Amino acid sequence: MPALTTYTTRISPDWVDYNGHLRDAFYLLIFSYATDALMDQLGMDSNHREASGNSLFTLELHLNYLHEVKLDTEVEVRTQIIGHDRKRLHLYHSLHKVGDDLELAGNEQMLLHVDLAGPRSAPFSEPVLNRLRAIAAEQADLPAPAWIGRVIALPPEK
Repeated sequence: MPALTTYTTRISPDWVDYNGHLRDAFYLLIFSYATDALMDQLGMDSNHREASGNSLFTLELHLNYLHEVKLDTEVEVRTQIIGHDRKRLHLYHSLHKVGDDLELAGNEQMLLHVDLAGPRSAPFSEPVLNRLRAIAAEQADLPAPAWIGRVIALPPEK
């Protein structure tokens, strides 16, 4: 299984700056919608959240702007499960023009499964964990994304 296509949209006029380029914040909005769609695919939709009192919280994310995205471009997010344990999910979203393999932006995220009553961390339910395992197994042969595990830092002075 390739990376999942989790979200598709057209870049609207209110999302672009004076140069006609997608504003920084809207890259993250697009990736946020892709995370919501992934939650739905994992069985963590609004009905599940209401019944279980559990959800995912973002612990950390990194966003890489790789190529310009312009007004009216139709884009899609492809999502790859990098890893998971009983409570955490490490994923990577890549942004592409629909049907094009050129990566326009990348978003690495670490998410925590949370009991909203606490809030405190909580293990995934068995059905969600099984779905995570199945997707991870289907994506096992995918190469690791080039932009994961990066650290922001200035190079040392010489």
